[in-house]
Amino acid sequence: GDKRGSQLAVALERLRSICREDFQIVGLSATIGSPDKVARFLVGTSRKCHVVKVPVARYFNIEIASPKASGADIELAAKLYTHPEVVARLRLIRSLVEKYRSTLVFTNTRALAEILASRFRVWDLDFPVSIHHGSLARTSRVVAERGFKQSLLKGLICTSSLELGIDIGTIDMVIQYNSPRQVTRLLQRVGRSGHRIGLTARGVIITLDSDDTLEAAVIARRALCEQLEEVLIPEKPLDVLTQQLAGLLISRKRWAFDEVIQILRRSFPYRELTESELRSTLTYMHTRYPRLAWVSFDERVVVRPQASKELYKYYFENLSMIPVEKQYLVVEESSESAIGVLDEAFVAEYGLIGTKFIVRGSPWKITGIHNDRIYVKSIEDPTGAIPTWIGEEIPVPYEVAIEVGSIRGRAEQELKSQKDPKEIARSISAEYPIGEEIAETALEDVRNQVDLGIPVPSDKRITIEKWEDYIIIQCSFGSQVNRTLARLVGRVVSEKTGVSIGVQQDPYRIVVQAPSSILPSDIAHTFLGLSRADVKKEAVEAATTSGLFKRRLIHVA
Repeated sequence: GDKRGSQLAVALERLRSICREDFQIVGLSATIGSPDKVARFLVGTSRKCHVVKVPVARYFNIEIASPKASGADIELAAKLYTHPEVVARLRLIRSLVEKYRSTLVFTNTRALAEILASRFRVWDLDFPVSIHHGSLARTSRVVAERGFKQSLLKGLICTSSLELGIDIGTIDMVIQYNSPRQVTRLLQRVGRSGHRIGLTARGVIITLDSDDTLEAAVIARRALCEQLEEVLIPEKPLDVLTQQLAGLLISRKRWAFDEVIQILRRSFPYRELTESELRSTLTYMHTRYPRLAWVSFDERVVVRPQASKELYKYYFENLSMIPVEKQYLVVEESSESAIGVLDEAFVAEYGLIGTKFIVRGSPWKITGIHNDRIYVKSIEDPTGAIPTWIGEEIPVPYEVAIEVGSIRGRAEQELKSQKDPKEIARSISAEYPIGEEIAETALEDVRNQVDLGIPVPSDKRITIEKWEDYIIIQCSFGSQVNRTLARLVGRVVSEKTGVSIGVQQDPYRIVVQAPSSILPSDIAHTFLGLSRADVKKEAVEAATTSGLFKRRLIHVA
């Protein structure tokens, strides 16, 4: 689903041309949502393949827990410097770790993994858990892996770093802290437990609020029904094409256009590559300084340049399609003291003067940006502040968010028809792997709004609310759709009013920070206007002015 796959597909075709014969490819995955497409991707456009699908979902046992704080949790919260609700979740994690021989605790971000690990250290320094994520030094990760495999540790708090591949021995239980946000993520993570024939994979999802609980219920249902996200394969990425053309020239000095395009078109991502696109890429390589290729369009050949040092350097320095993520130092403006670091993903989307964010548990406001430094000042009001780990968040698919909205819409209709809330929760529990009490709690917001006569946002309804300087657009469209809509709304309203508009989003709402002169009705008119406008054109224009676009451009260039 990313450019590493495109690189692999072309590399396999290059290998076939070197071998001058075909070879067998076996692809193996437990979490592929579109196996036929992936099969075509692996073998190329003209070869036969056979998909063997073994249903495994029936061997999964997935529960959802949303623990409530008790009196003991309130007392312990003071010791752990956190909220009683957090302590209730920590207590559940601890009880599960103590119950099973080996447990993985997955979080969606490194920051959250660090927070959980630090709370356990404060609670009990001897509790046998450790932490594992990609930002730790390799030696730290290896020590944690060995300790877990040798049963010196009973639990590992981790991110996607332990989702795949690494051998850490037998795992009895998986805890997912917060919704896993995607079906494939849930199956990969829970699938690490009970990893033997005949055993059941066991997982518990610990949720925080109604969004989290309903989202987890939808994802768990889809996982058990094997409704996985479709694999999206990038079409004809030109940065990969350039790198692979460089590889061809390293392996052989001279190539005819027809040979090159034949090799490329045999790979699935480049099956529809046009000669015009190939010429354009070769022109870039020919005119670039230092030159990567010498091209004769009259003779229809591409030749390795005589001074080929730069070609080798370009090829080997760009072997990895994983972009290097830059980090920015956060500095307190008056004292010049370091506060922490921000990832490039966060700065690209939210790194504007005036943005509020949370780091080290406190709210800050950006006052200036200079080179690799973000200057900030401390603020009292955390309203609207963005957690710094938001850039790491796994996107929630449109299909999942829409189903969450449909549950709320269905509950609204049934409550309006005077159906008992417990009966509604019972029917939800019958369809989703969620307890009746947890389902009822997750639908309390819906019940409160129905009691007040306020329309409930659903899969078929968008609602717009105003609170102080914030306008909240409630729309259950998932991370990527809402991100696009947020950029569109911000751009259109800014152009109409001449006022700078701040926007944030999550899978279920868009938050617009605007002066009091901008009303919810203005936002509603903007949405209605979008339905008539050329949305794709507007979205592209909005994207090209964003920090996210600039970041991606730097990665590709």
